[in-house]
Amino acid sequence: MNAATSLVLGTTNAGKLRELAELLEPQGITCCSLAGLAGAIDVEETGSSFAENAALKASQQATALSRWVLAEDSGLVVDALGGAPGIYSARFSAPGATDARNNSLLLERLASQPAATRAAHYACHAALSDPTGRIVAVSSGVCRGVIADRLVGAGGFGYDPLFIVPEYQRTFGELSPAVKAVISHRARAMRAILPAIGLWLLRRGQPAGD
Repeated sequence: MNAATSLVLGTTNAGKLRELAELLEPQGITCCSLAGLAGAIDVEETGSSFAENAALKASQQATALSRWVLAEDSGLVVDALGGAPGIYSARFSAPGATDARNNSLLLERLASQPAATRAAHYACHAALSDPTGRIVAVSSGVCRGVIADRLVGAGGFGYDPLFIVPEYQRTFGELSPAVKAVISHRARAMRAILPAIGLWLLRRGQPAGD
């Protein structure tokens, strides 16, 4: 692995790693997740927004690992629930929640809501930190949709089987990875930050301050 083009993705989520790795590969940037990475720490997500949590995860992991770290924080924002689950998307139903329990709770909370009031959007904020913990670039992406009244599709993860993209009349759980790589909130945030990743890793190399 070329150290100058090596990036740590601040996640242990295999689905997120797969999506992000596919976007970075054409840039000649190799990456790994935090899973099994010696020196990785548990970062407490104390931020009040996706942007704050992304920066916390990137900066603290970078400092602990002395590596370049790209972290993101993302989730589902449902209008009828006042923005919930929002930054608590991964643990919506309880700490240590599963996708199944989160989806079940979301359907329960929206049971009385007609289709016209089930608007939602996926939001993603990304942050790139150098090995000293300095945030050098940030980005964001949004994908708008509607929450279905039942699970449809086996693809993706999280709330994907409930998130209908109006332009396709399909849930994220039904759409192909190729389509998601174009329209998803995470793909949009990653594409927005790719130029900065290339600038810092490909041109300046791994060591901070070069």
